[in-house]
Amino acid sequence: MSDSIVEFDGVTKQFGDYRAVDNVSFEVKKGRIFGLLGPNGAGKTTSIRMLTCILKQDSGSIRLFGIHAGPETQARLGYLPEERGLYKKMKVGEQLVYLARLRGLSYQDAKQRIRYWLERFEAYGWIGQEVGELSKGMQQKIQFVATIAHDPDCLIFDEPFSGLDPINSEMLKEVILELRDAGKTILFATHRMEQVEQLCDDIALFNKGRLILNGDLNEIRASYGHNSIKLRFTGDSRFLSDLKYVRINNRSTNFAEIRLLDGADDQVILREAQKHVRIKGFELVQPSIQEIFIDSVSREVSS
Repeated sequence: MSDSIVEFDGVTKQFGDYRAVDNVSFEVKKGRIFGLLGPNGAGKTTSIRMLTCILKQDSGSIRLFGIHAGPETQARLGYLPEERGLYKKMKVGEQLVYLARLRGLSYQDAKQRIRYWLERFEAYGWIGQEVGELSKGMQQKIQFVATIAHDPDCLIFDEPFSGLDPINSEMLKEVILELRDAGKTILFATHRMEQVEQLCDDIALFNKGRLILNGDLNEIRASYGHNSIKLRFTGDSRFLSDLKYVRINNRSTNFAEIRLLDGADDQVILREAQKHVRIKGFELVQPSIQEIFIDSVSREVSS
């Protein structure tokens, strides 16, 4: 018996002449965090909307829990959309209880779970406020509680950190990892690469509707080897523009991630850097997800 919770098989979705999702296939295993990664317009949200039956695919099949996605699968899903769908004039507590009861919880169970999660997010004091009175970050936390209160088996988060400050982002990351450790299966869509590295077990890289890379995150990074340099320095960074056989990523005043291309030698780069700046750190590492994405897109364009 397959341990796949989500299965996309040759899925395509077109809007007029625009192909938003183009013959996409991937699987999400039980108890894993699966990252749907790519720039805006890559096909991530359209894929999620087909999974949640908001949209219907034009071709291919989508299976959840071993059966075709449809009304029978929806009760076992929790979906946090990128666009907030809360009622602005309803009070926080009333709205969360209403949404939880729509998902099949009794009134008492709904109140109990909502109190737990609001207290967990340090938000119980908002229970009597109207949603429209809350900040963007506060509304995001309320929507997250609405997504998980009915204890679904599979959770789908589309840009879940939108509007959150660093402290609340860390709190949300902790909860997502706890849910994974409790056996929940999580799909997580984002265009922010650093969040994927911190959270995901597996990834699917989308670009212009096509799936260009898919698999275990650690295995993908290991397959590239240690071909990137993290360079920290003080001094004039203009020398970076003159380095040969490299690609410069994440460049800032005192830092650069340098991808070694064919013909590059890390020791040559170190000696060249020492001529121009004071070295604070020089480390040969596996590439970042951002570098892997850039490389994968470049290969697709050139193929």
